[in-house]
Amino acid sequence: MEQPQLNEHNKQEYPPMHTAEHILNRTMVEMFGCPRSRNAHIERKKSKCDYELPEEPTAEQLAAVEAKVNEVIARALPVTVEFVARAEVPAEVDVSKLPDDVSETLRLVRVGDYDVCACIGAHVANTSEIGVFKIISHDYEPGRLRLRFKLQAPDAK
Repeated sequence: MEQPQLNEHNKQEYPPMHTAEHILNRTMVEMFGCPRSRNAHIERKKSKCDYELPEEPTAEQLAAVEAKVNEVIARALPVTVEFVARAEVPAEVDVSKLPDDVSETLRLVRVGDYDVCACIGAHVANTSEIGVFKIISHDYEPGRLRLRFKLQAPDAK
């Protein structure tokens, strides 16, 4: 099969952090019923994501988010890529953030059976390569939660 021509990607992510973002997004969607992050800044040392939430989560809820993300990482899930025609994108894939001029072929990234989304970024091959996910801070304004997080080596606490 010929390699599809995809839209240009304008930045280089750190694959472990970018893959952790996918897991965090799915976790937030499942736990709070919110959309995936509308604004993300993903870097090697620390990252942040904004979520549309009607009220501030409790400390217990944020601890549960962190625990769930780490549980998924620990499952050592394969991270795979597939190419599909735009018309054949599965219903669970949110395409609302894609640009108007997106290509007819989309690249879907799957994190095992946990998450699937359209993405052209760099990812690890297996969640076991990510490390430990840690929420380092958060702030809340009405309607918006900002989570800041980092990754640690598995043996660091």
